[in-house]
Amino acid sequence: MKTTQSPTDQPAAPPADVPTATALKLWVILARAAASVTAHSTADIERHGLTPAEFGVLETLYHKGPLLLGEVQKRTLVSSGGTTFLVDRLEKRGYVERRLCESDRRARYAALTPAGKAFMAEIFPAHAEAIRRAMSGLGLAQQRQAIDLLRTLGHEAEGLKDRGAEEG
Repeated sequence: MKTTQSPTDQPAAPPADVPTATALKLWVILARAAASVTAHSTADIERHGLTPAEFGVLETLYHKGPLLLGEVQKRTLVSSGGTTFLVDRLEKRGYVERRLCESDRRARYAALTPAGKAFMAEIFPAHAEAIRRAMSGLGLAQQRQAIDLLRTLGHEAEGLKDRGAEEG
């Protein structure tokens, strides 16, 4: 049985201009690399019975100390309601506690409990090693170069978003 393809069945040609084609290729490669590293990180986190978002809260408090809940939200890129939910879950597990803010009675701090600190001290070194392994496809100098390049890319993309809001 012979099938015929209509013109709409044909794939679209890639962009002809080199800057657009290159930018699209970079986006695909960047997304695939991020997905691969994220999968490696997530597998390591989940073996400790945590979600990546829970680990993000614990890791932030482990390295930054007690933070206002709004600061936890900004640093972990989780919504306000999501942060409350995560802190509630981690509080029930005995890893996090809420503390009053002396200067603003409406504000609350999130802080690791002694059990939370001990838990993170136990699991974080192995997690850091898992991330090092995931990044080992690049040498140290290449990793430093990638940090600089991706930081520049992120700042420029953020600036475009800001300029787009002004133009709209």
